[in-house]
Amino acid sequence: MNKLFVAGHRGMVGAAIVRAYRDEPLGLIVASRDELDLTDPLATDKFFARRRPNQVIVAAAKVGGIHANSTYPADFIDINLMIAANVIRSAHRHGVERLLFLGSSCIYPKLAPQPIPEDALLNGDLEPTNDAYAIAKIAGIKLCEAYRRQYGSDFRSIMPTNLYGTGDNFHPQNSHVVPALIRRFEEARLANAPTVTVWGSGKPLREFLHVDDLAAACRHVMLIDESDWWGAVDAHCSHLNVGSGEEVTIAELAQAVGAAVGFEGDIVFDTGKPDGTPRKLMDSARLRALGWAPRIGLLDGLKSTVEWWRSTNGAS
Repeated sequence: MNKLFVAGHRGMVGAAIVRAYRDEPLGLIVASRDELDLTDPLATDKFFARRRPNQVIVAAAKVGGIHANSTYPADFIDINLMIAANVIRSAHRHGVERLLFLGSSCIYPKLAPQPIPEDALLNGDLEPTNDAYAIAKIAGIKLCEAYRRQYGSDFRSIMPTNLYGTGDNFHPQNSHVVPALIRRFEEARLANAPTVTVWGSGKPLREFLHVDDLAAACRHVMLIDESDWWGAVDAHCSHLNVGSGEEVTIAELAQAVGAAVGFEGDIVFDTGKPDGTPRKLMDSARLRALGWAPRIGLLDGLKSTVEWWRSTNGAS
C-alpha cells in the first residue's frame, strides 16, 4: 500500500489535499509543527527514516500577502529554502518513489508574456514585493530538476495560480486579495456601511483557482505515469502550471465578493492607489492535455468560502 506524506497538512493547500485523499485507500502521513520542524534537517531526515513514505506532496510553506512579503523577506526566503531542501533531500535519501513540489505563480517575471507559459521562468526580473518567496520556490523547482537529472528521481513540480477557499488566511494585513475583500465587505455589511473602497482602478485582470480544484490537480498529477508526465514537460520547463483559465477584473471580483457576502452598498475605487501588474494569467494547457480540468466556478467558490469563514468566526 502506498504511504503518502502531505507536508503542511494544516495550511489551506495541505488541508485541501488531505480532503482530496479522504476516500483513497492509502496510508496518509501527516505531522504538525510540534511533531516535526521541517526547517530542521536532522529532524526531517529522522522522520522520513521512521515513517518511510513512498510518496510526498510538499505543500508546507511560509506564505503571505504583499505586506507580509515586503516586511519579512528574510523569513520568507530562509524558511522556504530550508523546507524545500530538507524535504527533497530526505525524500531522495529514503527512497521516495514520487514527490510533488508546489510552487507559486510569483516565480514568473513581473513582465512575463500573457498567458504565462512554463518556459517564462527566469526570463525576466521578478516582482520585487515578493521576490524572496519566489526565489525560494524557484530553488525548490530546481532541486527537483537536479535530482531528476542526477539520480533519475520522479520529483515533479506544479505552479498554482492565485488560490482561495476553505482555510484561507483572513488576517487584516497579511491576507491575499480574495480573503481581504471578503473581510472588508463583510465588515461593511455588518456595519451597514454605504460604501466599500477598493484600491486601484479595478481594471487589472487576475485568475483565481479554488483550493479544492488545486487539491484535485495534485491527486491527478500523482497518478500520471512517469513517462506521460516527463513527456509533457521539456528541457526548459520541468514544472506545469495549474490555473482556472478564466480571468476577471478586480472590479468584477469585488462585485462578485459583494454579492457573495450580501453587501448592498456601493463600491468605490481609489485610483490614487497602485494597480500592480495589468494582467496575470497562467497557461495551463499542458496539464489540461494530461486530463485535469477545474470544476469549481468563481461565484460558487466565493459563496462556499464566505460560508466557511462565517462558520469559523461566528458571523451571520
